[in-house]
Amino acid sequence: MYRRVAIVTDSTACLPAQLTDRLGIEVVQIQVRIGDHTDDESRIPVPDLVSAMRSNVPVATIPPDPGAFFWTYNELAASGVRSIVSVHVSSRQSATVEAAREAAAKVRVPVHVVDTHTCGMSIGYAVQAAAKVAEAGGNVEKVLATAQRRFDRSTELIYVDTLEYLRRGGRIGAAAALVGGVLSMKPLLTMADGQITPLDKVIGADRALNRMLDIAIKRAGTDTVDVAVEHFDAPEKAARLLRKLRTGVPNVRQFMLTQVSSAIGAHVGPGALGITVSPV
Repeated sequence: MYRRVAIVTDSTACLPAQLTDRLGIEVVQIQVRIGDHTDDESRIPVPDLVSAMRSNVPVATIPPDPGAFFWTYNELAASGVRSIVSVHVSSRQSATVEAAREAAAKVRVPVHVVDTHTCGMSIGYAVQAAAKVAEAGGNVEKVLATAQRRFDRSTELIYVDTLEYLRRGGRIGAAAALVGGVLSMKPLLTMADGQITPLDKVIGADRALNRMLDIAIKRAGTDTVDVAVEHFDAPEKAARLLRKLRTGVPNVRQFMLTQVSSAIGAHVGPGALGITVSPV
């Protein structure tokens, strides 16, 4: 079916390539720099990034150049779409939204740049829902409303082994107050008002993950939800979390297990885990 509205996002949405290809979602890559080497995050092998981080090699993330957005938007306009909805990571975590807006001002079709004030699969599920509305022929207002409703209602829960990587990258936000605590104290974090904020702190990794699981189940309640478990270099722990969620959440439309984008991994660090609960 001819699409009046095209969907663009950035790589922090953590969506598998086969899914974005199937739904016609365009993904603009955030870049990762390891030492003196910079590349699109999709071309940075995760083992290389993990090794660099554990060896204290300088690691940084770089938002897309406005030109990357411009050419993406321009190609979509040339294909005949009437408008573009561009959905992105929180502006309090990245300058990606700013780059998208700069490019949008130079394109001949309307581009609606959306700051989700969140990250990860909270964006991913919103983008999926918006793309399905666009695929069905929905107008831009309906596409925008669908995306907004999904990311506004989503919960992003984050466990990190250490706050050190967030501190290094300057993404620690209100969670900075937890730095310097007892080593066995494991922080649980969430996204609020566009930044990473403390949710709880628990002694011991196993207790912290069980607490995150309990919070996710409570947030899901009896609503119909999509649930994702995200990890960075922690596949076994992520799989265990997913198995427990399958038995604990009664009304799930879609479960997803995914490794977070390298741009997110560069800030949360190896061993990080997340749960996204997104009401349908």
